[in-house]
This record gives sequence, C-alpha cells and structure tokens, in this order.
Amino acid sequence: MVPVLLILIPLLTGVALFAIRQEATAKSIALFSTLVSLAVMLAGMSVWNDAAHLSFNQPWIGALNSRFHFELDGMSQLLCLLTTFAFPLIIYSTWNNSYVDGNRFFGLMLLSQAGLLGVFMAMDAMLFYFFWELALIPLYFLCSRWGGEKRVQVTIKFFIYTFVGSLFMLIGLILLYFKSGGSFAWADYVKLTLSAREEMTIFILLVVAFAVKMPLFPFHTWQPDTYEQSPTAVTMILSAIMAKMGVFGLLRWLAPVVPAATYQWGDNFATLAVVGMLYASFVAIKQDDLKRLVAWSSIAHIGLMILALFAPSYSGIQGIMIQMFNHGINILGMWIVVNVIEQQFGTRKISELGGLAQKAPVLTILMLIVALANIAMPLTNAFIGEFMMFNGIWGSTATKFGMIYALAGIITIILSAVYTLRMVQNVFYGPTNERTANATDIRLNVQIALAILVVGIVLIGIYPKPILSMTTEISQQILDRMNLK
Repeated sequence: MVPVLLILIPLLTGVALFAIRQEATAKSIALFSTLVSLAVMLAGMSVWNDAAHLSFNQPWIGALNSRFHFELDGMSQLLCLLTTFAFPLIIYSTWNNSYVDGNRFFGLMLLSQAGLLGVFMAMDAMLFYFFWELALIPLYFLCSRWGGEKRVQVTIKFFIYTFVGSLFMLIGLILLYFKSGGSFAWADYVKLTLSAREEMTIFILLVVAFAVKMPLFPFHTWQPDTYEQSPTAVTMILSAIMAKMGVFGLLRWLAPVVPAATYQWGDNFATLAVVGMLYASFVAIKQDDLKRLVAWSSIAHIGLMILALFAPSYSGIQGIMIQMFNHGINILGMWIVVNVIEQQFGTRKISELGGLAQKAPVLTILMLIVALANIAMPLTNAFIGEFMMFNGIWGSTATKFGMIYALAGIITIILSAVYTLRMVQNVFYGPTNERTANATDIRLNVQIALAILVVGIVLIGIYPKPILSMTTEISQQILDRMNLK
C-alpha cells in the first residue's frame, strides 16, 4: 500500500497541475502534495512498518513476465525518505521564485518525484527502467524551458549523455532478461550463473548508465553546465536526489548481479573515482561562481561513495547508504543558500560578494553549520558516513590499494575544507561592498527550511543509530551477494 501511495500522490497531482492556471494555487497544491507524500513515508516507517504495507507485487506486462513489484527495504526507505523530505523543502525554500507557466513547472517537478520514488522501490527491471525515464524526462523540459541563457545547448548535452546511458542500461537489462529465462525480477537476477564474458558485457552496459548519472569521471562533463543553467529548484533535485540514482543502481542492479565483473574491474573504477574526486576538488577551488563550486563539490563527494563501492566492505557499503542520505541534506542546504544570494543580489560571483555576516546573521549561522557538515566535521551528519567509508576502504580485502585510496580520499576532504571555508570567508566575512551594503536577512520560509536541515545535520551527527539500524541488514545482504561468485 505504501509504495502505491508514494507513486500515485505526486503522479496524479502533477498531471492535475497542468489544468490549473494560477501559479500561486499550483505552488500551494504542489507543496501540500509533497507534505502528504512525506506523511505517508513516515507512516510506512512507523505504524505501517510491515511487509504487507511496504511491498506491492501485481502483474503488469504479462507477455513479458514483468510485474508491478515494489519493495521498501532499508536502502529504499532511506532514499524515499530523502526524496519525500527534500521536495517540500525545495518548494518552500524557493517560494518567492517566480516562473512563467508556474503550474507546468510544478507539475513536471511532481512527475519527476514520482519517477524518483519508483526507481528507489522497483524490484522489476522493466519497471525500474520505466521509472528511470519518468524521473529524467520532466527534467529535460524543466531545464530547457526555465533554465538560463545557454539552457538549450546545455539541455541537449544533458539529454545526449543520459539518453545514451539509458540505452546502454536497457540493452543490459534485456540481456539479463534472456539469461534468466524470461524474467525481469531482481530476485532472479541475483541467482544467475553467468560466464565471465557475459558478466563483463552486462557490467559494461550497466555501469555506463550509472556512471553518467552519478556522474563518474570522465562522464561528468554534463553536470556543472546543467547545474549552472537549470533553475535552482531543479538543480536541487538533480544534486540532492537524482545523483543518488546512479549510486543506488550500482548497489541494487550492478554489484549483486555481476559480482565477479565488479570485483575484476574494481580497481579500475576505484582509480577513476579517485581521479574524479581530486580533479573536482581542485577545479572547485578555482571557481568564482557559487553554483559551479557546489556542483564540483558534489562530484567530489559522490566520488567517495563510488570508491567505497569498488573497494567493498561491510562498513563501506553501510557508509555509502548513510552518506547518500546525508549528502542529500547537506547539498540541499548549500543550494538553498545559493538561491537566496542569487535572488537578493542578482549575482552568484563570489568576488562580487562579501560582508553578509554583518547584514544577515541568521543566514550566516545556518550556512556555517551546513558548511561544516559539507566538510564532514565531527558531530555533523556527514562525519559518520565518511568515517565508515574510509574505514571500509582502508581495510578492504577486495583491492590491493585500499590504503592508497583512503589517503587520496583524505586529501579530498582537506581540499573540501579549503574551497568551502574560503567561500564562507569571502561571501560572509570581510567588508561589505556596493552590492551587499543594503543586504537583508533571509525570509521566514528560508529560515525554517534551513533550520530543519540544520536540526537534521546535528541530530544525525550526534545520534546516527536510527539510520544505521535501517541499513544494517541490507548492507550485509549486498555484501553477501557480491561474494557469491
């Protein structure tokens, strides 16, 4: 019941919004819909927390033996919680942003939410692919219709990358369908006995799609431009939630299904992850545009998750799941601050800002906590996830270079502190200038949104047990399946 409600609420509301002309009304309905989805998700984690309510399995395309099969295991619960938690904050924190044809804007956003939730719950490969596309297609229109000056060419690049990746994934899933005797069920895929060549072929087809979506170096070039040109609300979705689709795909549909190929190619992709982390960190240091700085920062943080997966251990796998949730919270806070600055001052250039702490003390305090979480300071939520990943990478027996990879990851954390704290210093401290001399503090809606995120950052940092408990069983299951062959 819970999976069906989570899909239908944003899906039906999103379609209905196309018939509502007033932007204010559409925005209010969209916010209410996302809050209802969050309430359903919280109910699924409490009063409806049993197999009967957290799974749904009915026939879909009988000729292909494909089924409407959804399950909310620990990893799915965490990512669906992130999705249902983030969407109302995205809408509420950008409440004062105005959009031409706003009803269509919010309708497309809710359709994307439905797609994301379907991706995280699908246990049927055809269903997974269907919702993968449902999550992506609305974003093409959102970026191309409401983006910046270069939105058309950037959206075309975004479309080409993701379309090619999706095509590779579809071919890989079709091969699995035939190898499993005509089944799209994930449970059948993890039981397959494939030859080394078959595993390698399927691995390459699937990993390309997931590498593009995360993105993994060198498949990353679409991301900074897309993040920069997209409306900030859309960038929040892309960065806080959609980037997790690729990491989720690795954990659900790649490593447990083709473990031998994952192990064989582990050091190669771990090396790509390290190169990407270091490259993104150094590029972030040179950025003057806030959006591009946060975009490159996101690439570096996602790279650490990829590294932990290809140097697998129990601690590392569990750390990835926790960090997917924590990164979503932290990066969302960063984007909210970027949106506030852009809306008030008409610029995102760090060199044109300064002295905001004198004029906006509330924003400064909340931003500083988010920034500390972004560099994984102890007692913030990111610390526990990154510590577990580093611990897993360092002690992994699946790679010969665990210590080297861990040391490279530590360097990226140091670099993260450099570009994050430098940005805070240059934007919020020092003297004011012509742009910032008449700055005002943030509106109440932004204060509330950031305060909610800050409470989450501190609570998880101090008491991470609830999310650790959610991921304990599924982490061990994934690691066991990776070691089957």
